[in-house]
Amino acid sequence: MLWNGWGDPERAAPLPESVVGLLGELLGVRPSDGRSVALEDALPRASRLPDDAREAFAGIVGAEHVRTDGESRVRRTRGKSTPDLLHIRSGAVEDAPDAVLRPGSHDEVVAVLRLCAERRIAVVPFGGGTSVVGGLAPSGHGCFVTLDLRRMNRLTEVDTVSRTAVLEPGLRGPEAEALLAEHGYTLGHFPQSFEWATIGGFAAARSSGQASAGYGRFDDMVTALRVATPEGTWETGRSAPRSAAGPDLRQLVLGSEGAFGVITSVTVRIRPRPTTRVYEGWRFGSFEAGRAALRALAQDGPLPTVLRLSDETETLVGLADPEAIGKGASESGCLAIAGYEGDAEEVAVRRERARAVLRAHEGTFLGEEPGEKWNHGRYSAPYLRDALLDAGAFAETLETAAYWSRIPALYENVRTALTTALSGAGTPPVVLCHISHVYPAGASLYFTVLSAQGDKPEETWAGAKRAANDAIIASGGTISHHHGVGTDHRDWYAQEIGPLGVEVLHAVKNRLDPSGILNPGILLPPLTSPGA
Repeated sequence: MLWNGWGDPERAAPLPESVVGLLGELLGVRPSDGRSVALEDALPRASRLPDDAREAFAGIVGAEHVRTDGESRVRRTRGKSTPDLLHIRSGAVEDAPDAVLRPGSHDEVVAVLRLCAERRIAVVPFGGGTSVVGGLAPSGHGCFVTLDLRRMNRLTEVDTVSRTAVLEPGLRGPEAEALLAEHGYTLGHFPQSFEWATIGGFAAARSSGQASAGYGRFDDMVTALRVATPEGTWETGRSAPRSAAGPDLRQLVLGSEGAFGVITSVTVRIRPRPTTRVYEGWRFGSFEAGRAALRALAQDGPLPTVLRLSDETETLVGLADPEAIGKGASESGCLAIAGYEGDAEEVAVRRERARAVLRAHEGTFLGEEPGEKWNHGRYSAPYLRDALLDAGAFAETLETAAYWSRIPALYENVRTALTTALSGAGTPPVVLCHISHVYPAGASLYFTVLSAQGDKPEETWAGAKRAANDAIIASGGTISHHHGVGTDHRDWYAQEIGPLGVEVLHAVKNRLDPSGILNPGILLPPLTSPGA
C-alpha cells in the first residue's frame, strides 16, 4: 500500500491532459504541484516509547516485531480519506504512532493490551489502513502504538457441513478468497477496499460489499468473534445459527472500531463459489424511475447479486473511466448495473425474471458491455481520486442510508448542503451520487464530490462535511451505511443514538477498557451528562 495514496503504485496513473484542462474550465482547478513530499522527507517526531516498554513488548511479540523506525511509523499514520492524504502528502506526520507492534497470536495481543493498560499507552488496531473516517487518528492521548495485525493471516478452520470458516483478522480480502477457494467456497464480500482491507477491519467497521444484494453485508456473515481486551478474552460466538438466549453480544463488537477490544478471530458463513458471473447495464430516464425499479426488485424480487444505480450527473461524468470523463454519455438518463452470480441454471432464471421487472419500469437494456466495464474497474476509483489530487483537484466521498420514503429528500438535501457550503467557500463542486446497496425497507446513497482544492482544502472540506452530516441527520438518514464512525462521524453518531445510548456504550467500554487505551477518541464522544 502506498504510504501517501491508495494501493499499488504500479497502478497509479496521471489524468489525461484533456481531463486536466476540463477540470480547470468547469471547476476552476488551478494547475499546481499537488504531489507529495518524498517518504524520506516525511519525518515523524522521535518515538516517545520508553526503552523499558520497548523491551517488554519485545518479550511478548519478539524484538523483530517491535518497530520504531520512521518509515514503519509513517506508513501506519492515519487512513486513506482525502483529508488524511492531503495532510500526509504535505509532510505533516506529527501524529505518527510511537511504535508499530506486530503480534502473531491472540495470546500475544492480550498480553500487549494488558501491558499497555498498565503503562497507559494507547493502542490503535491496524489492518489494511483503509479507514476514510478518521478511524486511525486517536485523540486526547500521549504515547501510542499501532497494533499491526497482518501476521495473523490464517484460515484456521473450515466446516463444510455447516458452511462456516474461521479467519484471522489480518487476512486481506483477496487472501481470504484464495484460501476459501481451495475448499470450493467464497465469502462473497467485495467492497471497493477489497484488495487492501482486512477481515478484522470488515468486522470492526460493519463493512458492506458491492455484492451485498446477493451475499449480504459483512455483519450478516459473522457468526462468532473472538476479542482481546485489556481485561482478558471475550468470546461472542453462539453455539447455534440463531438464539433467543439474551442479547446478541456480537453486535457490540461489530462496528466498534477497536474501541472495545481487538478482534483476533472471525467465524463467518461461506457459500459455494459461483460457476457463472455476468454483469449487464440498463438505462433509465431519470434517477426517480431507476430508483423505483430497484425498490421493486428489493421488495418483491428477484434480487440480482449486484444492483447499483448512478444519478444523471454520475452517469454523464463517467467517473470510473478517466478517459471518458467529460465526453458525455451517448444518451441522457441514469445507468444501472445488475450482476448475477451462481450456477448457470439459477442465474439464467433469476436474470430473466429480473429483466422483466426492469423492463416493466421502462428500463432499456444496454447489454453486458457496461456491466463488464464496471466489473473491470470496480476497485479503481481510489486511484482516480489520487490522480485528481495530483492535478490540484479535490475529490472525496461520503455515504448514508435511509428508508425508501426518505431517500428523495435525503438525496436533495445532502446535495444542496454540499453545493452551498463549497460554493460559499469559493470552490463550487460537482456532486455525483449512486445507490449502491438495497434492502426491502430502504437503500444507501453514495456521494462523490469534485471541486477545486482552493487555498485551504482540509478546512473547506471540514465545513462542507459538517453541513452534509447535519443534512443527513435532519433528513432521517444514518450517519454511515458502511464507512464507519471514526472521528469524522462521532458527534453525529451521538445524535443518532441519543445521550442514553452514548452512556450505555461508555459503560461497556469502561468494563472492557477501564484505562481508556483502546483507540481513544474514536467512535465515542466524551460524556457530557451530569453522571459522567
